[in-house]
Amino acid sequence: MTATLRVCSLYPELMNIYADRGNIAVLRARCEWRGLGFEHSGVTVGDALDPDSADLFYIGGGQDRDQALVARDMADTKRDALHAAAARDAVVLAVCGGYQLLGHSYVMGDEELPGVGLVDLRTVREPGERLIGNCAIEADLGSGPRVIAGFENHGGRTYLGAGERPLGRVLKGHGNNGGDGLEGVHRGTVIGTYLHGPLLPKNVWLADRLIELALGVELDPLDDRMEEAAHASALRAAGV
Repeated sequence: MTATLRVCSLYPELMNIYADRGNIAVLRARCEWRGLGFEHSGVTVGDALDPDSADLFYIGGGQDRDQALVARDMADTKRDALHAAAARDAVVLAVCGGYQLLGHSYVMGDEELPGVGLVDLRTVREPGERLIGNCAIEADLGSGPRVIAGFENHGGRTYLGAGERPLGRVLKGHGNNGGDGLEGVHRGTVIGTYLHGPLLPKNVWLADRLIELALGVELDPLDDRMEEAAHASALRAAGV
């Protein structure tokens, strides 16, 4: 029986400011090119979330107003389900604004947005310029160190708890806060990152690794000459 990757997007109409729906398109293509099934669903404000409904849960980034709405709804209606999904080793991938909501809170001036507490991190909107530009990090998702390239654009500074593991070490760019040389978060099958542009089209090896983690399979390689050229271009843009 052919395996099927079930993907659920959280708030796809609100948390997609950087056209990161391209991440879903890449996951679909990588599955279909290998003869794997692919199913995509979405949940939004007020919807219940079934923790068993998907193998991979995805949330992107949004504008401040939308992120505030999403933060409160996700904490109220989806927190427990996300914890249950992560506990059964479903993949949770959160990019930019979605990443900030994986932690305990996001403080923006006098407003404190709740997070879902999947990982130990806090984000603060501090004085100073936004952290913007091409970025590259070295990460290891269990198959050896690889480089992830992307574009970051965030006003919040994210700080990991003492026992939390970053997604990677910054090679070029700002990372979580522009100071500690770390980028993203990685706990089990929960991954958060500021890198988009979108993330997976620039790093198809990462898309494949997420599929492997979500389905518990080992994928056969594809002819990725075009995709590898795109990755090399993203690395050059970051100065790596």
